Order: sequence, then C-alpha cells, then structure tokens
Amino acid sequence: MKCIVVDDNKMSRTMVKQLIEQVDFLELKAECENPVEAFNYLKKEEVDLVFLDVEMPAMTGIEMIRNLEKRPIIILITAKKDYAVEAFELNVADYIIKPVTLSRFMTAVDRAKELFESKDQKIVINEKEKDYIFVRSNSLLTKVKIQDIIYVQALGDYVNIFTRDKRLTVHITLKGMEEKLPRDKFYRLHRSYLTSLNHIDNIEEGTAYVGKHPLPIGEQFKKELLKRINLI
Repeated sequence: MKCIVVDDNKMSRTMVKQLIEQVDFLELKAECENPVEAFNYLKKEEVDLVFLDVEMPAMTGIEMIRNLEKRPIIILITAKKDYAVEAFELNVADYIIKPVTLSRFMTAVDRAKELFESKDQKIVINEKEKDYIFVRSNSLLTKVKIQDIIYVQALGDYVNIFTRDKRLTVHITLKGMEEKLPRDKFYRLHRSYLTSLNHIDNIEEGTAYVGKHPLPIGEQFKKELLKRINLI
C-alpha cells in the first residue's frame, strides 16, 4: 500500500516513518509538513493510505479530509481526543492517540489493509426475488440472505455488512448499499448506519439497539424512523 505521512512535527513524522518501515505491505511515498502540501501531493499522485495529524497550521487534518475529492484510506494520529467523534463521522479507518505503540499501529494498518483489499468487491443482487445478494471479490461470490443482514456501517467509500455470524467489507458507499437493499425492510437511521427494521429490538434516547449493537439515530432521521417501526 502506497502511503504518506502528514504532520507538522518532525519528530512525529520520524516516529511514524519508523513504524511504517516495520510493515512489509506499506510503502512510504512522501512526508508532508502541512495539509496544504499533502493536499497538492494527493492531487498529482495516487496514494492508498494517509497517516494524518489533526492540529496543524493553515489547515487542520479534519479540514483537509473534507476538501479531498478523491479520498484515500485515512488513519488519524494525534495527541488530542477531542476530534474523535468528528473524525469517525468522516469515516476514517482509525484514530490513534500519541504516543503510538507498535501494537496499536499494527491494529490500525491491519484495518486499513482490510479496507484496501476490499476495493475489488462488488454487490450483485438477485433481481427476481430480491431475497439475497452476492458479494463478489475477485472470482469468489459469497451469498448473503437479505434477512440475515443486521446493519450496514459506512466507512467512506466502503461499508461493513454485519450479519449475526460474520462481517463483510465491500467497496461501495452507504448510499449505494441503500439502493441495493429493499426500502421496506431497511432504514437509514444515521449518516453512517443503515439497519434492518426487523432487527431493531429497542430504541432509547437517540439510540437503536440491534441485538447487542447500539447504533446512533441522527436527528433528521428520527421522526421517519418512528413512523416506520409502527409505533403505537
């Protein structure tokens, strides 16, 4: 995976570079002192993964993410916890607090690698009955019954499809996934979550409980959700 490091602190860049050198599947292509430099680099070069600081002069890492038209996989590495919610709303792969340990770094890059390897996966739907979909990765087709899908989580240009016994990572947007699934059975309850209405067990104070999984309910989706669940 081709990657770059973006951080205004030279010591931090050196630390991340040393960690990258220990991972066989990572190839460091550049280091940038600020988001503007990185933004211009990404306009010209193809990069798979960006290790990005948050608080930097001229433009923050969060602002840089928002301004990218074509977004690589992003791992935020920062000394601040304050931006975690905002970061995950932008569907970053991971959010690491400095100082970074090798084990924590490996967890993050393994997650990024999983997303990267899912980019060739596609969804094929059974148009006749619409009771199952196929997830295609290279030459392998995996059948997933619609009724077994509990919820779908957005990860930028990818999604995680959760069933009771497995998780599939697919290169498709949440909007694209929403269009593939039957609208009478699934509802977008948050910018990052699409869930099966049949699998919602409880709703409490802006949270829907799908089995053991608490999923946030966005304010703009709450009113319609209450209509869809047949509230008495």
